[in-house]
Amino acid sequence: MNNTYTDLVSQTFEFPQKGFEVQDNYLRFNDIDLKALIDKYGTPFKLTYLPKIGQQIDNAKAWFKESMRKHRYEGKYFYCYCTKSSHFSFILDEALKHGIHLETSYAYDIEIIKKLYERKKITKDTFIICNGFKTKSYTRAISRMINSGFNNMIPILDNKAEIEDYRKMIKIKAPIRLGIRIAAEEEPSFDFYTSRLGIRSRDILEFYVDKFKGSSRFQLKMLHFFLNKGIKDDVYYWSELNKVVNIYCQLKKICPELDSINIGGGFPIKHSLGFDYDYKYMVDEIVKTIKNSCRKSRVPVPNIFTEFGSYTVGESAALIYSVLGEKLQNDREAWYMIDSSFITTLPDTWGIGEKFLMLPINKWDTEYQQVNLGGLTCDSHDFYTSEEHINQVFLPKLKGKEPLYVGFFHTGAYQDQLSGYGGIKHCLIPAPKHIVIGYDKNGQLKDWVYAKEQSWQSMLKILGY
Repeated sequence: MNNTYTDLVSQTFEFPQKGFEVQDNYLRFNDIDLKALIDKYGTPFKLTYLPKIGQQIDNAKAWFKESMRKHRYEGKYFYCYCTKSSHFSFILDEALKHGIHLETSYAYDIEIIKKLYERKKITKDTFIICNGFKTKSYTRAISRMINSGFNNMIPILDNKAEIEDYRKMIKIKAPIRLGIRIAAEEEPSFDFYTSRLGIRSRDILEFYVDKFKGSSRFQLKMLHFFLNKGIKDDVYYWSELNKVVNIYCQLKKICPELDSINIGGGFPIKHSLGFDYDYKYMVDEIVKTIKNSCRKSRVPVPNIFTEFGSYTVGESAALIYSVLGEKLQNDREAWYMIDSSFITTLPDTWGIGEKFLMLPINKWDTEYQQVNLGGLTCDSHDFYTSEEHINQVFLPKLKGKEPLYVGFFHTGAYQDQLSGYGGIKHCLIPAPKHIVIGYDKNGQLKDWVYAKEQSWQSMLKILGY
């Protein structure tokens, strides 16, 4: 019986796959020599591979372009990146090379927009979609930008009272262009029935008549909706999409200025070698659904906006750890202890039970066993014990002098924001060094250290010592 780790993977999945292959018994990620990086920098480290971001953007834009051509769709497509997924400047710089627009969530995001404009990464014609339940500082920041000439900054109303802030603060003579977020119905398994974000669908027509119709101050340009579970091929998603398109069709008949639907984000990313999702099919069905509904209602089709965050940046990153040792706690449970913490580096594994694509870097020709992975904190929840496709973890046995290296892949969205990049960590476990790989001015790939491993001095300074 074959029982090496290579045999396990090849018998369970089609392997190698795009982005993952094994050469000389070492795993390569997007053809990156991970062993060379380990030898150069040591573990643990976070890795960001910038070219993957552009690949994701270009793929999505191509799918929408092809589908719109196929269905003779007369509207336009706009790809927005939601900054909350990863705010780093090198992420935004890379994404903006591919002709995208942006989405914001809070007042401080507007300061990033200012910096990007100062650095000539965006123009005043770039679409800036402003989401979230807004504080006064947020509406003030938005208003200042619109007053300064940001023609395509569109605040998305999250509640009825928000519009009054713009009435008071925005001074331009042209009509103020706004959007409305429709509160989606959550799936039955969720903790509540209706999203806390947005305005109830049954209130939108009346709200439009009261605040927009006949007004010289406001124009309704966009309807926005987003489902917490993402874009999935099921009855729930198509029902909610049809509901939004029907509201658009009703409004369009009395609101000629309305010209866009924002379907938010929600494209999934690969968290298992068994991942199977037909992006092209889903895009085609979305375009077709909107086109057919508008045709039946005899109204022009809207422009389509998306706000892909995880999809844009998620698959560009990985976290690489070393296994420090093995602990056998009873007759059945073997623990591999990593040189970092899941709670502090991959908080979604702890907070929402997220599974990431996990693979060993080396020892692919070694026998495997079922293990649990434990982090360095003293918290009993600092562990990783199951993968997306199976409620177990299998890894090579710890044979030979070389340590076992383990990679968690497609970790680029939200993890740094949730863990508090550069701040205090549980048990004072330091944030790992951050390695970035991108193209230099000559078009050659190069790696560099964006941030060193967090020091005890920086932590103690924050704590006041």
